[in-house]
Amino acid sequence: MRGLLLALSQELLGTNLALPEFPRIKSLRGLGLSDSPQYADLLAEKLDYRNTFFHREPYFDITRVDEGQLGRYDFVLASEVFEHVPPPAEVAFANAFRLLREGGVLVFTVPYSLDPATAERFPGLHEYGLARVGGSTVLVNRTREGELRVTDDLVFHMSFGDPALEMREFSEADLKSRLVAAGFSEVRIFSEDYAPYGIVRAENWSLPIVARKGRFALSRDAARDILEHWQAMDRSMRRLGRSWWFRIGRKLGRVYARSRTGAG
Repeated sequence: MRGLLLALSQELLGTNLALPEFPRIKSLRGLGLSDSPQYADLLAEKLDYRNTFFHREPYFDITRVDEGQLGRYDFVLASEVFEHVPPPAEVAFANAFRLLREGGVLVFTVPYSLDPATAERFPGLHEYGLARVGGSTVLVNRTREGELRVTDDLVFHMSFGDPALEMREFSEADLKSRLVAAGFSEVRIFSEDYAPYGIVRAENWSLPIVARKGRFALSRDAARDILEHWQAMDRSMRRLGRSWWFRIGRKLGRVYARSRTGAG
């Protein structure tokens, strides 16, 4: 979660900020796909951001996007979503691309491996449903050819207290290829550690991914709001720097730091 938000901070604001430190810029518009309330609520306070869900209000289905939503967003944010959308997953990536304005960015996490290819669990999925049989859950699918298939080797992830069926496990190479095929011109995997925010990678897979539509560019309103925010901060720091209390506090801080390290 921290890695996801750090990637968002870098891509939108060009610097490392924890979410409480985000400036309030309501000209930056974002769409969340089943984001956690741990960060969605605060994001909505900071930016023009709307969180959505597949199974409850406010509803949004990334595989069926309303034409009126296209090209409206500076960012789309999704954590552990794309492994659950029905095949073909290419539709979800293509729609994420279409939702973004030029210069917008998709920031997401998804389980993936370093294998050569994606493991698609149900490539022939068409008309399907889950059923309880003999104390276990099975998937019943009627293919496009009319063949009835039952699968009992299922993998579920918990999502807001309910099980969500895993449709696939991506591979890193395949993810990059699908994003480029969807139209994204820049794909980046955030693999760097950032200890100040407690981000220390234990693995080199399933890391936050950023895919940008075209070259980086803020809207005129967003660029103006960000500039005004940083100018206001700069003025405040300059006023603070003239304060006797600030100067003496900074001096005492340096003395304390030297005493801790043994410096003379």
